Order: sequence, then structure tokens, then C-alpha cells
Amino acid sequence: MAHEGPILQVALDFVNLGQALRAAEEAVAGGAQWVEAGTPLIKSEGMGAVRALRERFPEQTIIADLKIMDAGRVEVEIAAKAGADVVTVLGAASDETIAECVEAGRNYDAQVQVDLIGCPEPVARARRAEELGAGIVGIHTAIDEQMVGAKPMELISAVREAVNCRLAVAGGINSETAPEAVAAGAEIVIVGGAIIKAPDAAESARTILEAMESGEAVETDLYRRGGTEELREIFSRCSAANISDAMHRKGWVPGIHAVKPGLKAVGPALTVWTYPGDWAKPVEAIDRAEEGAVLFIDVRGEGPAVWGEEASKSCISRGVAGVVINGALRDSGEIAELDFPAFCAVRGPAAGEPKGMGMIGVPLKIGETAIRTGDWIIADDDGVVVVPREQAVGIANRAMSVLERESREKGEIEAGRTLGEIAELQRWEQQTEGGVRGFRPHGPEDEAGEDKA
Repeated sequence: MAHEGPILQVALDFVNLGQALRAAEEAVAGGAQWVEAGTPLIKSEGMGAVRALRERFPEQTIIADLKIMDAGRVEVEIAAKAGADVVTVLGAASDETIAECVEAGRNYDAQVQVDLIGCPEPVARARRAEELGAGIVGIHTAIDEQMVGAKPMELISAVREAVNCRLAVAGGINSETAPEAVAAGAEIVIVGGAIIKAPDAAESARTILEAMESGEAVETDLYRRGGTEELREIFSRCSAANISDAMHRKGWVPGIHAVKPGLKAVGPALTVWTYPGDWAKPVEAIDRAEEGAVLFIDVRGEGPAVWGEEASKSCISRGVAGVVINGALRDSGEIAELDFPAFCAVRGPAAGEPKGMGMIGVPLKIGETAIRTGDWIIADDDGVVVVPREQAVGIANRAMSVLERESREKGEIEAGRTLGEIAELQRWEQQTEGGVRGFRPHGPEDEAGEDKA
């Protein structure tokens, strides 16, 4: 396991072994020296994943990321016997569990890495882990924490000063931040998404390793997470479909479609409620909207039109990012020529009159989706998604993660595999004795109230 210079460890956080092995082949070809069977992979595939990696990569260091919390001796033993060179135990585990892991590691020639994820006092815990015999301590920012902007970099120097053993770092590392981690004192840089989600994992691994060895960051527009200031940029890069996936298929406003395909509206909402045909409040809202806002107008999904060409031109001059209308719009040809992102439920020639009924800035609800002023609106050819403002940073970052994952899948499809092969769908069907879980054919037994599930 000896290696001069920083070590690049690829974290195979897949649930399917086939995907993991393909990504690992590429990563090792790109220079990754250590190969990790990630926690999701081990939970899905068991120790068979570690055995498969050991067989496929006899010269690489294999890590079993078990995140042990109890029964340290037996869990280290089974991982080591399966071929792991390094086994992880949580720093949150008791001293006794860590000590048992270390003793088992000595018996079976495996190093123990103490993962500091979630430790309230990571520096003190790192020092204690070394006292207990850990060969590696790892600074680890959880994926869920990364989604709201947390980063591991602040801790590296402090932990490095506290321990003499090897120091690993994980949590959203890419070609920009890997050199920073090494400069701060990390000897093992653990990279997941920036390699395993890349269409060319070999090239990504090569770029990151070169950045680590040279100390020069390599700019990337992927595998990074943003905060409030980057929301518009991130949402503009992601599709409404990506964002829907990140929201567990919530936030969709059905029945509303683009006037002109290919245009996208992204921005915080200014809500408007009005009666069918009453266009006074929608037009007044243009003057009240901040630059970059998206007007969201609820007209109960009905006509006559409350919007047209002149309102769209007014939005362009005011810097409004788009309009979404749960109701009717007219002048669709002219609006399309303006390249103004407009989305509506109905198109029709008849306009109403400005009677002044309705309200601006009030909460709306269409179907199961609530829309408030300040919530983020993302509308494209697939339709409209609403992101609650309180959750916007986390959802934006998760949507980027979806986009990155899909880029890897698209690369595999272009290489000749099908989506079914990649996802191994048949393995993951929820089978029960009576068929697929959650589905029952309708029949006399069901009408009688008998539960076959």
C-alpha cells in the first residue's frame, strides 16, 4: 500500500455492482490508486462487492466503507477476509468498538480508518482515534450536508496538526478543491461523484490526480455545490425534470405548457390571482416585479385571455424573466417571435377587461402544488416546477447531482448499453409472493375486502 505523493481514492457509491466495476475500471485507468466499495454498494451487494473488486484489481488498495458502529471485530474480519485492505469505522462509535476494529485489523492485516462524519468534536476525536491505533482518520462531509453548502476544507489543517497518522478527506471533492485538500495536509483524497458521474471517468480521475500532484486547480463547472447566490445559475443549468427528480417528483404544476419550445423561465415568483379575463392585476404586477422575477398568474385554468403581446413587451423592458399563467393567453405567435418565455394552460383570441379584481403577492395552490411569492419557478418544454424558497439551495444542489448522474448514464448508453441494463431493473422489482409489491389486480377478492398483499 506504500505510495509516494498524494493518493487518489475513488468512492464507488453505486447500488449495482456492474456499474461500479465499469466506473472502477475507468478510474484505475486514469490513475486512481485506491478503490472503495462505497457504503451503498456494500449494503446492496454485500461482501461480494469487495470480493469482486479484489479479484478485478489485485494491485490496488481496496477499501470497505462499512462505517462500523458496533460489532467491530466481526465486521472487520469479514471485510478483511473478503479482500479489503482498509475498513472504516465511525468516529461516533465507542472507544471499545474502535479498539476492537483495530485489534481485528492487526489479526487480518487490514488498516482501520476512523471516519469523523457527524462527530461534534472532530479534532479531539481524531486524536483519540490515533491513540486507539487507527492508521487513518478521515474528514468527511456528508452528502446531505453538502447539499446545503457544507464543505470539509476548514477542518483539514486543524486535524492535521492534531494527528501523525494518515489523513483522508471526502465530501464533494473535485479538480478545483483536490489540490486545496492536499495543500492543507490531506494525504488521501477521496472522490466520488466527480469521477463516477463523469462520462469519461478515466479522464476525470487523471485530471484530478494531476491537479493533486501539481498543486494547480483545474476549473470545472460540474461536481460543485452552490449557495443562495448561485441559485439562478444552477436552476438555469438543470431541467425541470432534473429538479422534479430532486424533489421526489413533487412541485409540478400540471396542464401548463410553453408558448415557444426551447425557452426557459427561471426566477423567484411574484404571484397574481385574478378572475378569468380580468387582466388588470397581471399588468399591474409587471411594474411591481423585480428584475429576474417570474410572474405566476392563477386564473383557474380558464379564459378569456389575461395576457398578450403588449404585456410581454412590457416584461422584456422591465427585465422580468418570464410568465406562467394557469389560464389563457393570446397573441401567441407574436410572443413567440419576441423569444419571451411564456407558459400557459389555454390559448385563445378573446381578451377580457381590466376590472381590477384579484390580488398580487398572495399564496396560490394549483392541484397539490403551493406557489408563494419568492418560491423559485423553473419552466421549460416539460412544464413548470415550483421550488419552495426555504428548500431552494438543497434542491438546486440535488438537481445538479441528478444532472451529473444522468451524464454518466448517457455516456454508457452511447457506448451501447440500454437504460434497463444500466439500472438492472429486473433485480430491483419489489417482488412478493403475489407479484410486484404495491400492485394487486382488481378482482372479486378485492371487492370483498380481502388483502392479498
